Amino acid sequence: MHKNMRWITETAVMLALLVALQALTKPMGQLVTGSCVNAVLAITVLLVGMRSGITVALISPVCAFLLGIAPNFVTVLPIMMGNLCFVVLLRIISGKPFWRQAVALVTAAAVKFGVLYSLVVKVICGFAANALVGQKIGSIVVLAPPMLKKLPAMFTWPQLFTALIGGTVALVIVPVLRKALRR
Repeated sequence: MHKNMRWITETAVMLALLVALQALTKPMGQLVTGSCVNAVLAITVLLVGMRSGITVALISPVCAFLLGIAPNFVTVLPIMMGNLCFVVLLRIISGKPFWRQAVALVTAAAVKFGVLYSLVVKVICGFAANALVGQKIGSIVVLAPPMLKKLPAMFTWPQLFTALIGGTVALVIVPVLRKALRR
């Protein structure tokens, strides 16, 4: 199969898997859905490659918003940035020895947590809250007052835990998939 066709196919499969998992696990809550999303992000970047990982990392928050999983329109860009940091750092730092993979996972999860906490809790719910509350883009409310209480709870420690859980699942699954796919 031509390289570009293979890349498109594999990226599309991983994105479809991510969207399906988001939809199926939505009723199970943030811990399950977030862990599944992070597992797919990590598997994508470690198995398929950096371009696929970045593509899925940037498209998945849009899908989450359209599925009603992302809590608010205003969180889509911060989630994109957090996902991007997660996949890039995981790919760059990760290596053959398991200790490098563990360091990559902890670093990538911590940075994703830091980015999401900074952008959502400090920027959106912090100093930009007064400017955003009640504003609309078309018919979409940018930030409703109840979200000011809900978002900080969602974008603190749960983000770190779901990244660590999903990344750990990926580190266990990727070697098995590599062997099965002869990579």
